[in-house]
Amino acid sequence: MIRDVRIALVVCRSVLGETPVNLARMEKWTAAAARQGAEIICFPELCATGYHIREAVRSAAQPLPGPASDHIRAMADKHDICILAGLAEKRRDQIFAVHLLAKPETGIAGVYRKLHLGPPEQEHFTAGQKIPPLPEARGIRLGIQLCYDTHFPELSTAMAAKGADIIFMPHASPGKDAEEKLASWMRHLPARAFDNGVYVAAVNQVGDNDSGLYFPGVAALISPAGKLLHSYTEDQENMLLADLSVRELNSVREHPMRYFLPNRRPELYK
Repeated sequence: MIRDVRIALVVCRSVLGETPVNLARMEKWTAAAARQGAEIICFPELCATGYHIREAVRSAAQPLPGPASDHIRAMADKHDICILAGLAEKRRDQIFAVHLLAKPETGIAGVYRKLHLGPPEQEHFTAGQKIPPLPEARGIRLGIQLCYDTHFPELSTAMAAKGADIIFMPHASPGKDAEEKLASWMRHLPARAFDNGVYVAAVNQVGDNDSGLYFPGVAALISPAGKLLHSYTEDQENMLLADLSVRELNSVREHPMRYFLPNRRPELYK
């Protein structure tokens, strides 16, 4: 049964190919989140291996399961917290942008492979081919989308129809200005929440990845009513803590004129 849950969104730096350093940084934030009562922590896209749209990302990629995912699983056990974390996955001759869910005493409970690749990514990554089953963590059903995925409304609606209470949207979105990046997100992310009656939680990498990309530090939590509840826009590492409220979710889902999902007519859209 769904209940109130505290989440942590970590705006952090990830250096391409420096996976042990990135994991150590993630461990620091995981410990801090657990101390402050968070039950779910979400890191940015490809936080463990680092992100790039060049061939160099191939050398940073790891198999799944592999050393990075094993470390993340151990972190979840050690700190008794559910961890959403990303890496470049190497599978035979293909590279996938992956975000996984590690749960204490359970291990890897969900794996999402990015479905919509941005045009610059298509030369180096392979797109996932299906929406995986939505995992449960601490009593809530969650969906995951990665960066460019968030521009496709059908994906959010499909996840909501599968029972999502919140959609986590980790990003590795380069740019120069954090306020501009948040303004860009606010053009479409509130609609994903409002149309589907779900929370939306987005978080970006921050800083120089030592391979020619710079990321503005941004995080945001949007309510099921499409309102920005919390945001962070600074070019330094930080953690945004927020409480997901069952009451806030139900205030939308129990209102006949505010919850649109049950009145969809998907037979018309085929």
